[in-house]
Amino acid sequence: MFSNTEARVKPARLDRDRGLVDAARRDPACFDALYRKYLAQVYSYAFYELRDHHAAEDATERVFMQALTGLPRFEERADSFADARGAAKVSGEIPADASTFRIWLFRIARNVVANERRRDRRRPVASLEHATGLAAADDTFETAAAREAGSAAWQAVARLPEDRRRAVVLRFVDEMSTAEIAEVMGRSEGAIRVLLHRALRSVAADLRARLG
Repeated sequence: MFSNTEARVKPARLDRDRGLVDAARRDPACFDALYRKYLAQVYSYAFYELRDHHAAEDATERVFMQALTGLPRFEERADSFADARGAAKVSGEIPADASTFRIWLFRIARNVVANERRRDRRRPVASLEHATGLAAADDTFETAAAREAGSAAWQAVARLPEDRRRAVVLRFVDEMSTAEIAEVMGRSEGAIRVLLHRALRSVAADLRARLG
């Protein structure tokens, strides 16, 4: 039989990366598992922000180097994160096993990308359409049309103001919840929803104007 005090104790939420983080703290060689898990996501974020493959690769490596060296200072706060987003618990946006390590990693990525922009603004810029691929010679009409529409959509995203573009990339490329994006960008969750709404409305208007 539990006492009243014990009955009020909530089960601890677990950071879904806790095991990997603990292993990497004990043996830095184990950090490779976290690197492989998040490499594609961090690179995608860096590429959509910098629009240059080489710059994105360099930024990605810096992100993981900073994460590895800073890992002893990382503090898992899954409970605090979930409690701070109490309203989102009702909507189910925050899974019980949300990763605060992922949020911390993307905060590092945000800072690295910002520093990269300040360091060299003259680097050649590649079009976002590289992310959707070019139409192959044997594409069907429908496939080619879909590629063209996808390319046009990401070009429209590239024309968004920086904060809106970043929110779109985190939501639809890295598949973060609005709660996670809010933590990464240092905004309220309501502000992120407004950013996404305005961004998508702007992209839709841009596409209507350009594609008829």
